Amino acid sequence: MNFIEELRWRGMIHDMTPGTEEQLLKEMTSAYIGYDPTSDSLHIGNLASIMMLVHLQRSGHKPFALVGGATGMIGDPSGKSEERNLLDETVLRHNQNCIHKQLEKFLVFNCGDNAAEMVNNYDWMKEFTFLNFLREVGKHITVNYMIAKDSVKKRMESGSGISFTEFTYQLVQGFDYCWLFEHKQVKLQMGGSDQWGNIVTGTELIRRKLGGEAFALTCPLITKADGGKFGKSEAGNVWLDPKKTSPYKFYQFWLNTSDADALEYIRKFTLLTKEEVETLQNKHDEAPHLRVLQKALAEEITIRVHSREDLQAAMEASEILFGKGTAETLMKLSEETLLSVFEGVPQCEIMNNEVLNSIPVVEFLTEKTNIFPSRGEARRMLKEGGVQVNKTKVDESFVINQEILANGKYILVQKGKKNYFLVKAV
Repeated sequence: MNFIEELRWRGMIHDMTPGTEEQLLKEMTSAYIGYDPTSDSLHIGNLASIMMLVHLQRSGHKPFALVGGATGMIGDPSGKSEERNLLDETVLRHNQNCIHKQLEKFLVFNCGDNAAEMVNNYDWMKEFTFLNFLREVGKHITVNYMIAKDSVKKRMESGSGISFTEFTYQLVQGFDYCWLFEHKQVKLQMGGSDQWGNIVTGTELIRRKLGGEAFALTCPLITKADGGKFGKSEAGNVWLDPKKTSPYKFYQFWLNTSDADALEYIRKFTLLTKEEVETLQNKHDEAPHLRVLQKALAEEITIRVHSREDLQAAMEASEILFGKGTAETLMKLSEETLLSVFEGVPQCEIMNNEVLNSIPVVEFLTEKTNIFPSRGEARRMLKEGGVQVNKTKVDESFVINQEILANGKYILVQKGKKNYFLVKAV
């Protein structure tokens, strides 16, 4: 498999230094991408770079994932409008371990000549003194060169300015590339297009300090519907960690993408071949309302990031919300998924001991929960078959008791076709 050709048809090349493709065709090449360890989870904004490493490894090359333990203590001005919080080593090591576990779902570690490796720049930076840094790195790159970078210019022109700490970030990242070139024979650094300036600083440092030739390749940034960048500092992130974004919400995000976005995302975030993508696109064009692209995209990514079981649970949960689910399906949902599905639905609480003693459904729907304003209206809709409790139609003879509680504490009431209420026994 030709790595560059694979990225090209997927629309995953933004910039590339001359000679990069030739280098990759010449020999097995080691390449790396850096990941910010200021959170214990990656997010979907990282998926494009992760998939670059996946395609690299599948093409026979060796991927390195660098966790910026040292740079995470400094902060990167690229794409940022403010300084970010600095973290201590204990937190950074924890975050590194969490990120490694997530990358294991994408990359093959510890197997074969091109097994993936994770490195942490804190390991070679922690003993590096300031004077050594000036001598080994600082003297090779001019201030004029550093100021010319767009990321630095924007921050200097902003009202907040840029600290010396963040100003030197590109030198630290450049030294990472230099160290990996010298000690791990890494000849290519990849990343998002906002990292181009930092990456080429590394190639320049390698040329000036070691007399070596190194390469750079970036992919376009993935943007949200409003054109904003996916990042950990903005609201509305979709995380890979199920504790931060449930598999249901994760699945729903991809399922709800627009047609144009789905076509882009399915190329960039899945391993489907060009022929498979074109077949799906043709099917989608013939019947857009079936959302073939979105369903394939959501299924592929949810299985990869979570599991096939999580996908199945997410699909069943989706059916419940849209009226196709059964009482059995509802009772199988985990509490987390149940709350994710019905987030935003009106909720109320009743005392658990009342449920133990059983509650006539009319009393439950009125005095206990105020789902209906009067007993007369509740009785009328019950008689017409317009009330469901836990996805089962009930009549006036129904009794609320402990046996019907989902997850031992929840009761789902459906009034008419679209009005849901979630009652919690506490």
